[in-house]
Amino acid sequence: MKLPYELARRRIRMTFGAAIMIAGALVAPSLASAQSAVSGALGNFDAANFEGKDAHGMEIQIEGIQVGDLSPSWCGNKYNCPVVTAYATGVYVRYVSPYDSVNHVFTATTVTHPTNTPFAGTCYMWSGTYNQAGCDHFGVHLLYPASTKATTTAYRWMFEDPTNPGQLIASTNNIFVPTPVYSWIPPVIATNPPVLQVEIRLPDPPPPPPAAPPQYGTATWVKVYKTDMTRDVALTELTSDNPIVPQSVAQVETEWALMQPEPPSDGNRRQRNRQVNSGGVNAGTRSVLRRYESYAYTGAYDPITHQAVCGGDGTCTIPQPGELGDMLVAQMVAANVNVPSLVVAVTGNGTVASSDKVISCGSKCSSNYLAGTLVTLTAKAGSNSTFTGWTGGCAGAALSCTVTVNDAVTVNALFTANPAGGGGGGGGGGGGGTTQFTVSIGRSNTGTVTSDIAGINCPGSCSAKYNAGTVVTLTATPPAGKTFLGWGNACSGTANTCTLAVNSNLSAQANFSK
Repeated sequence: MKLPYELARRRIRMTFGAAIMIAGALVAPSLASAQSAVSGALGNFDAANFEGKDAHGMEIQIEGIQVGDLSPSWCGNKYNCPVVTAYATGVYVRYVSPYDSVNHVFTATTVTHPTNTPFAGTCYMWSGTYNQAGCDHFGVHLLYPASTKATTTAYRWMFEDPTNPGQLIASTNNIFVPTPVYSWIPPVIATNPPVLQVEIRLPDPPPPPPAAPPQYGTATWVKVYKTDMTRDVALTELTSDNPIVPQSVAQVETEWALMQPEPPSDGNRRQRNRQVNSGGVNAGTRSVLRRYESYAYTGAYDPITHQAVCGGDGTCTIPQPGELGDMLVAQMVAANVNVPSLVVAVTGNGTVASSDKVISCGSKCSSNYLAGTLVTLTAKAGSNSTFTGWTGGCAGAALSCTVTVNDAVTVNALFTANPAGGGGGGGGGGGGGTTQFTVSIGRSNTGTVTSDIAGINCPGSCSAKYNAGTVVTLTATPPAGKTFLGWGNACSGTANTCTLAVNSNLSAQANFSK
């Protein structure tokens, strides 16, 4: 693969000493739909050195961005934080070894990795075999939405320049590090999960010599694992030895895919130069994690076009004996997502239903929504239980609560068992227990508040005692020429009625205009 500008010279040198250390990074482009968004895209990768000689750094070339588009990157390897160098149409992010000018040696080295040996979990400074592992871990991250500007990326080991002491030269071999591009496919029905699509793509191979048929590039096997999480993921968590990174048999998303750079003139439309994975993002999901593993293809090639010729049925969907070589790269990526959704949790014996009949929890407790949707939830206590209040996206003790879904919203409804010998459910009238609690009314400016059960007629009687479990509806009425502004404390919202389940001493504030 050839990239423009400096890479055209193929021999890229870097002088050490006065270099400015900047925290640099890389991610794939992330596209957002009108409702859902990738709020951050992260990627860390393990790379083994199969070049046959000791390396002293890693170079990442990113086309289409500027230095200011980079976010802090992984610095926890023998090369520390990378050096970022801008050129006319992009940047280089280079992890480089210090140079000992007295002894004329580079002090950090990634030795050659032995063939036919695994390297998972050995590429980290905390590994006991790190210095002899022949691999290293590099972390890359672009700011969003700057990541949408990145076009081509290339990854190369860096080696000592034999003709220029103290300088490094990038390999002419590009390492295939699966670099994902995200896009959203909106659902046909608003409450269905939106589909997050991720694509990795190989660059076109170099053009063939004159009069030669189109040539394919080097083929690579790719395996993909996937999992979702209900929280955001940080760049420092994307390591092979972290249990949150998917890599079990149960988390395989794509068993095997053969990828190979295809000449632009090829018409077979197999599209081996791209691999697409997608899936719905369910309510409550905050991050989608994938692990890409790439392996050498050791099978046969067409002698004229260099197209991979797989054994078996020829579909190249699973390696045949003799076709699977060493693992080359393990890339851990995460898309932190903002998907408008509502998740309801119930503590105790009771249920919660939404006014649009989408949520009915206990059975269906979550759903995706269009951003900005207002959803009214109503709690109903089960037998011998009392609704005691909301937490999360709702607050207070009113039986109903309205939430605005602009993000992943979680609401918890709390129910408690009634004391022995009494207490009513949240859906009916007064309870019959001996325990009583006080409901108190406060007002801003003049206006009246009454209860549907005898006891409150404020001003006058602004507090009353009720048996535990009693359900009381309060009504606020402004005087002529004035308006009711809304509730506070145990009640909320601007509707002039508020329903309370009395299971503790409660205070409701009614606010009227002056």
